[in-house]
Parts: sequence; structure tokens; C-alpha cells
Amino acid sequence: MRGFFITFEGIEGSGKSTVARRIDRLLRDEGVDPLLTREPGGTVISEDIRGILLDPDRVEISAKTELLLYLASRAQLVAEVILPAVNNGRIVLCDRYMDATMAYQGWARGLGEDLVRDFNSFAVGPALPDLTFLFDLSVSEGFRRGPDKRESSGIQSRDRLESEDIFFHEKVREGYLRIAETEKKRVMTIDASLPLDSVVETIFRNIKSRIDVQSYRG
Repeated sequence: MRGFFITFEGIEGSGKSTVARRIDRLLRDEGVDPLLTREPGGTVISEDIRGILLDPDRVEISAKTELLLYLASRAQLVAEVILPAVNNGRIVLCDRYMDATMAYQGWARGLGEDLVRDFNSFAVGPALPDLTFLFDLSVSEGFRRGPDKRESSGIQSRDRLESEDIFFHEKVREGYLRIAETEKKRVMTIDASLPLDSVVETIFRNIKSRIDVQSYRG
């Protein structure tokens, strides 16, 4: 049986990473052994690339270099982790994937949707998401919950992308909403301003309506 590939997308501070971990635990409570990974990252090579991409001191990275680094990280993750897991019948959960590149580099960086779509296709091959949850909320609220909160608490300073201006992040959100509008069968938009438990419940219910979770038990 082929596995099922789910991605979680959204702007900074939207809660997607937290929810992805909660969904992973709920699936495990059902006796399923999902694979939870992230982008950029998920392999030794991809994590090394992540370090370069998010380093706030790497201000010299051009838009084209940024795009190609994300694609390299993704291609390695697909070859080493995602495709083998899906082919082995596992449910795969990925915190960000190809839609992030469309929103951040294609739309916000202005490299173009057609170019990014073609490059994404080359990088992922047959490893296309079956279902994507887009966590949507205002940029100001996302930063209040995420980067601003972590920075003011002394937990973590802003990374290179979080350090971009508000206009950039508004463009990212706009890019994500364009994707949701054009790919309604795959992308489900989630109101990320709702309470966490409500968001988790909505997503888990939607997953169970799309697939027979019991059939993925080990």
C-alpha cells in the first residue's frame, strides 16, 4: 500500500510546527508509525543547508542562490526520506515543503511562479503532497506569537528570513493564499488564530475523513 503525504504550510509563527508534532502524537496514539520531518532539513545534508539558509549573518545570499539551496535541501530529503517512506506505506508529515518555495522565493522574492513550479517539479519528482494544511493568520499576529516572543524571551534571535521586513512577509502570506485559491482540492486553509486544540481537532478530523488511519497501523 502506498503511503500518504501531508504537508503543513504557513507564515512565521502560524503554529504549523506545533500542530504537526501534535498530529504525529495523535497518529501514534492510534497505533500508526508516521514519519515527521521538516524543511529545510530532515537529513544530514539538508540540515547543513538549513544552517546556511537561516544564518542571519548570511545577508549576501542572493534570491537565486536561496532558491537553489532550498531545492537542493528538498531533493535530498525526498530521495533519502520522503519517497522511501511513502513507497513503504507510511504516513509522512512534513513541516513546510514545495509550497513554501513558491510563496517565499516565487512570490515574495519575485522569481516567478512558473520558474519555481518547474524547479520544484525537478526537485521532488513523484513526491507530491496528497494533502496540505495552510495555517493562515495576520503577519503581525504571527510575529507576536513566534519570532517576537522568542526574541523578547531570550530563547532565540530572529533568523535570516524572519529578519526580512513586514512587506516581505505580507507577500509571503499573499503567495500562500494564491496557492490555496488555485489548488483547492489539495490545500485546506486553516484559521490559525483559533485556539490550538480547535485547530488540531479540525486537522485530525480532516485527515481521518481522507484516509483510513487504521489501515496504516503496523
